[in-house]
Amino acid sequence: MKRLILIAITAASVSLFGCQNISGQNKVAANAPKRKVVKTDAEWKKTLSPTAYEIMVERGTEPPFKNAYYDNHEKGIYVSAATGEPLFSSSDKFESGTGWPSFVKPIDRSKVEVVHDTSYGMDRDEVIEKSTGFHLGHVFNDGPADRGGKRYCMNSGAFKFVKK
Repeated sequence: MKRLILIAITAASVSLFGCQNISGQNKVAANAPKRKVVKTDAEWKKTLSPTAYEIMVERGTEPPFKNAYYDNHEKGIYVSAATGEPLFSSSDKFESGTGWPSFVKPIDRSKVEVVHDTSYGMDRDEVIEKSTGFHLGHVFNDGPADRGGKRYCMNSGAFKFVKK
């Protein structure tokens, strides 16, 4: 019985914390670098959907397996919901089994930035859009070895999909 409870707690933790930040954590620090695209929160609330705002600005998350792109198999690119900047390609997407869209690499590494994230006692690397500083997801070292070994685990709500 103890083993069953431990398995249930572990599964719930992975589902809740396995890929993304939880709402409200890691607000932009006062000493954060200057960003190319700067708007007020009120302007971003008008620009972004409520889901995109929650994920990107407030560094929230979306539920696994209940988001727009985890199971998307169409060819195209994933652009930032904030700027329209192309960030990920369907050709680099793979099935990670996590319930979030996962990629082996961004289209252009200079468009994203990886910052250290130690929230909630975890040690992870957060992926942000470089021009805005907005949260996109996290990157892990458990991706396909034959494609570089990285898993960019992203929030669907941070993107718009442009079909080819």
